[in-house]
Amino acid sequence: MILLHGFPEFWRGWQQQITPLAEAGYRVIVPDQRGYNLSAKPPECRAYGVDRLGGDVLALLDHLGVEQACIAGHDFGAAVLWWLLLFHPHRIQRAAILNVPHPWVFSRKLRTSLRQLRKSWYVFAFQIPALPQWQLARHDYQPLVQSLVASSRPGTFNPADLEAYRKAWAVPGSLRAMIHWYRAALRYGFPAPGPTDGKVAVPVLILWGEEDRFLSREMATESLAFCTRGKCRLFPGVSHWIQHEEPGLVANELLAHFAPALAAG
Repeated sequence: MILLHGFPEFWRGWQQQITPLAEAGYRVIVPDQRGYNLSAKPPECRAYGVDRLGGDVLALLDHLGVEQACIAGHDFGAAVLWWLLLFHPHRIQRAAILNVPHPWVFSRKLRTSLRQLRKSWYVFAFQIPALPQWQLARHDYQPLVQSLVASSRPGTFNPADLEAYRKAWAVPGSLRAMIHWYRAALRYGFPAPGPTDGKVAVPVLILWGEEDRFLSREMATESLAFCTRGKCRLFPGVSHWIQHEEPGLVANELLAHFAPALAAG
């Protein structure tokens, strides 16, 4: 099982799910994705296109000799997972998406919803060269810390979490690389899936915190329409940081969804 984190986290974003999944019998692989924490940080923006990011996951599977895996993704990690589901479904047994819509749903929403456009303001602000890195690093990364704290339930991120994140953000080149994910997403977009018409045949579970400050909750059920074998569970009162706020419930949902793959073994 591979767990893919998003912005502005690193592997630690899944720390509360690793043990229950491993104890259930999974080989759990939780990488730092490209540009984050201790991973490689290519300087050019094009290196962070979704095809390159998805290619990293495929290369990891190849390196480990894994033909198929169960994969869960949160935030931008879920965007990478959508790409894998559309272009390399044969490498995925079952998938779990946390709080990120199908790319076609998100693209349509940005074109038609002023509310979602306002929620996504930072994506456009990140296109400015150099300035976002400087701004986010000010006062010991306080803008990033404040974003995590303000968009989650009180106490979700404890001082040890925030110190670990600060250490990861301080690795040379990290902030530029992390922001390059957003720059590349806007500049290079998401390739059209071709003959699949955007449909996903792999069994998909969508978990969604309804109080997500960044993404409108209706996109969860709209994304489900693209999944021929999909399920969706909404979490009332839960923010974008769903696996942090409801770690036990998320772990249980993952265990139930991925159980057929484990049984097939």
